[in-house]
Amino acid sequence: QVQLVESGGGLVQAGGSLRLSCVASGNIFSINALAWFRQARGNQREAVAAITSGGTTNYADSVKGRFTISRDNAKNTVYLQMNNLKPEDTAVYYCKIWVYMEAGGRSDDYWGQGTQVTVSS
Repeated sequence: QVQLVESGGGLVQAGGSLRLSCVASGNIFSINALAWFRQARGNQREAVAAITSGGTTNYADSVKGRFTISRDNAKNTVYLQMNNLKPEDTAVYYCKIWVYMEAGGRSDDYWGQGTQVTVSS
């Protein structure tokens, strides 16, 4: 079983910055990929950023140039640095991890508990 603990959310004014963290624990053989999703009230959950084990990153067009996803493999932690925040970034942010529990096995996915990000205008 894998547990993900998120932190770093909060209230910030437009133009401000926040850094989200997500720490994974458990018997993880290896990490396939990590990602951040968000879900605004009344909206579907959408992918924001992702990073593969090889370091390849992908971003939603709406956050490209403002958000940066990174990871610290030694600490099993993924970060989302959010700069120049806009009111439309307001949402609950969830981290997601795809992990291998054993060599040659399938990749399993786990979700964090979510952290609220509120951007005021």
